[in-house]
Amino acid sequence: MTDIKPAVHPALVLFALAMGGFAIGTTEFAAMSLLPYFSAGLSIDAPTAGHVISAYALGVVVGAPIVAVLAARLPRRTLLIGLMTMFALGNALSALSPTYHWMLLFRFLSGLPHGAYFGVAALVAASLVPANRRAQAMARVMAGLTIATVIGVPVANWLGQAIGWRWGFGIVAALALLTALLVWAFAPRDPAPEGASPLRELGALRRRQVWLTLGTGAIGFGGLFAVYTYVASTMLEVTGVSGDLLPVILGIFGIGMTVGNLGAAWAADRALMPTAAGVLLWSAFSLALFPFAAGNIWALSVDIFLIGLGGGLGVVLQTRLMDVAGDAQTLAAALHHSAFNVANAVGPWLGGMAIAAGYGWTSTGWVGCALALGGLAMLGIAVLDDQKTERSLATC
Repeated sequence: MTDIKPAVHPALVLFALAMGGFAIGTTEFAAMSLLPYFSAGLSIDAPTAGHVISAYALGVVVGAPIVAVLAARLPRRTLLIGLMTMFALGNALSALSPTYHWMLLFRFLSGLPHGAYFGVAALVAASLVPANRRAQAMARVMAGLTIATVIGVPVANWLGQAIGWRWGFGIVAALALLTALLVWAFAPRDPAPEGASPLRELGALRRRQVWLTLGTGAIGFGGLFAVYTYVASTMLEVTGVSGDLLPVILGIFGIGMTVGNLGAAWAADRALMPTAAGVLLWSAFSLALFPFAAGNIWALSVDIFLIGLGGGLGVVLQTRLMDVAGDAQTLAAALHHSAFNVANAVGPWLGGMAIAAGYGWTSTGWVGCALALGGLAMLGIAVLDDQKTERSLATC
């Protein structure tokens, strides 16, 4: 991979990229925390409102590979600016949604730029540092998303309660426009990677390890979303606390995600696959605790922090994809966020099914634990396949 020579200090480039992560993280997680409010505003029940979350995730899943392939020859700076402009428009329209079905459409459109933005931003970040610090550079970009869960999501949730849920999406549109300006000012003005083409990017789809890594994220990350999507409703219905405490708990989750993201990146630069396995095991454990902790606000606060630590899986798998994607880096990086949002769709869907079936709000913890263990099993298959390939090459 060709190193990018930034015209400004790399820290400013990473800050600009992280601001985009902050905007994306705010809307992705704030939509979940605002679920009780926009479900009431649109006259739908909570499980049905969960489909709005899934519509955004579906947009990410569809948009990431399409944009990565079709825009392969665009300079990365130009692509990032365009993606953030699209993201701003989608969230502005979401804030104006008149009905549930319009909300579904606008959330789908909002999701289209998400995966490609993070994928391209990760490649730019990794190119600024030595290879043994890639994960930590990408973690600084992703820190925008995790810090959003500490600051952006509680603020959006507070706005949603104080002056209406639509403002939670409106503020994201403003953040996205700010990101486009920062990227224009600071991102490297380099041409598209040499030899880039849609056909070359599609080469990622021929690599088995790419699919296994994506499968690990799509299944394993679903557990976190199964719980987080309904945590606000669980607190109101099971824990029995007032809505005033919701931003505090959401902030605790965000602190956990931030710590997990930076800690997992540090570990991944030293031992990549063991770190991935350790994060998935941690997630399974913390999610299994959720049904037992939900009845007490103090126990729930601790467990929400522990669940948030599992968010570090994202940067670990992003780094793994860089190792196994060959010269199809952009599509593989974007597909990581498709997989992440398959998890974002599957987790709420399965969690909502459990709730609708009468197993209660806390049943999402068991759903989440099962998904984390499923991701661990997929990771095990990837390791075995890698070892089998190495043995075959050794005997040739």
